[in-house]
Amino acid sequence: MTGATVNWLERKDMALLTDFYELTMMYGFWKKGRENRRVCFEYFFRELPPHNGFALFAGLDQVLAFINNFSFTDEDLRYLRQVGLPDEFLAYLRSFRLEIDLWAVPEGTVVFPYEPLVRVEGPLASAQLLEAFLLNALNYPTLVATKAARICYAAEGDPVLEFGLRRAQGPDGGVTGSRAAYIGGCVGTSNALAGQIYGIPVKGTHAHSWVMSFDSELEAFRAYIEIFPENPVLLVDTYDPLTSGIPNAVKVFKEFREKGLPLRGAIRLDSGDLAKLSKEAWRLFREAGFEDPLIVASNELEEDLIADLKRQQAKVNSWGVGTHLITARDHPALGGVYKIVAVQNGQAWEPKIKISGNISKITDPGRKQVVRYYLPSGAPLADVLYLENEAIQTGEVRAYDRENLFKEERFAAGSGKPLLQKLVEKGKVLPPPESLEAVRERALANLAALPGEYRRLRYPQTYSVLLSPGAANVKRELLTEAGFFGRR
Repeated sequence: MTGATVNWLERKDMALLTDFYELTMMYGFWKKGRENRRVCFEYFFRELPPHNGFALFAGLDQVLAFINNFSFTDEDLRYLRQVGLPDEFLAYLRSFRLEIDLWAVPEGTVVFPYEPLVRVEGPLASAQLLEAFLLNALNYPTLVATKAARICYAAEGDPVLEFGLRRAQGPDGGVTGSRAAYIGGCVGTSNALAGQIYGIPVKGTHAHSWVMSFDSELEAFRAYIEIFPENPVLLVDTYDPLTSGIPNAVKVFKEFREKGLPLRGAIRLDSGDLAKLSKEAWRLFREAGFEDPLIVASNELEEDLIADLKRQQAKVNSWGVGTHLITARDHPALGGVYKIVAVQNGQAWEPKIKISGNISKITDPGRKQVVRYYLPSGAPLADVLYLENEAIQTGEVRAYDRENLFKEERFAAGSGKPLLQKLVEKGKVLPPPESLEAVRERALANLAALPGEYRRLRYPQTYSVLLSPGAANVKRELLTEAGFFGRR
């Protein structure tokens, strides 16, 4: 696979892709002399989309590129002067860089609610300013990669193509979504720019306008195969697929086969009863001597419809999915958040907690590591959030429910695997960027290891994310100090 090696976000004019309040807070920190106080933030999400038992982490490439290339341009500073920020603060911003350390779960990892997927430590000004971009860069790709994984699961091994560009939320959504869909298991995209940037295989057939621009459907089909004799796919529902499109496609494929062109026989269905039409197409191609015809289906597909077509024994063996995938239409926003969990005082870290009347929104204080425990089969068993430098348990593991802090759970496990890896030190990205193929391979391996009870399309099992004894104790202490347990 070939493709550009430079990420399209590796540019110097992205610093203002942030909420304005990040800049006003930054000015306030600087004005009060607090900009260099060392803090720790964590990124996590609270809820999965409905009916989901997992998420697939994606978008980290954009965050690393943003950090690595961050600076305020002269044009940025001129604009900030226009909106009221003073010259002395702008002079500070001129040489400002994101001097942070960052740990993250590897892209393509299966993840779950409430576990930190990214941990950021550094000066308050830098760590705070990163918030808006990080949330923007991670929430959407994670959502689309997860949607793609569910759609591919429903397709039961059939190739799934991402056809979503024309329905995506703008050019950025189209390119970012194509990459995320490829991580989630799609085998290709219709998006030529995504193919150029990331090396994703590009696929496509033709539109109804191709057929309608000729005097007859037969003429259009013959012309298309003459021009594209390598694996052509004919769109057969411009007129009537049963009386015209499918029979004409079979006829033209037979003509070219008789001329010595070894074609498979391939069509795309974009409307109508996909189960009925695919079965009829399969029958006609087989009767004409095509043993394994390719029947591609498109038109408002998503995982539930694909699963239903599978139950109807439709003869579709390739799926083109657009709108529902690229927009994650049934749940188009992942509620990722970025919360401060610790502040450094001298050499010691002081854990911080956000308290809410909604127990699920009470944060888990302290700098943490995510440790994943596995079954002997290699399937994930449970994730435990440990305080940084806390000893990782083996054998019988004790952990606590993150909402009911007095509910202890025990399970037997081998050694746990820490998931957060250090990727940035003092604003410099440490390892070279991973290839998209490596991220995709990790995602497919993670999904294959995930038990079916977490992958099923309806009423999946809830995966356990627990607090270590140390993390639970710190949370209990801070809630006690705040008088939380005495409230009614």
